[in-house]
Amino acid sequence: MTVGSQVKQTLAVLKGAESTLRVYSLQEQDKKVKNVYKEALDAVDGITKNLNDRLKYLEYEEPQYKQN
Repeated sequence: MTVGSQVKQTLAVLKGAESTLRVYSLQEQDKKVKNVYKEALDAVDGITKNLNDRLKYLEYEEPQYKQN
């Protein structure tokens, strides 16, 4: 498995985690718990953005990692 495909796979998993956290956040009634979900969602979102930037860099530097 190439580095590019590993990053893409990780991004897919993180997007799934974001979706799950978003659903839990919307379903939660307790404001404190809801805030915990939102903080976790923000953290995962930041990681996702960083990995997207890394993937763009990989694709720029290493053309073989470009998506088809």
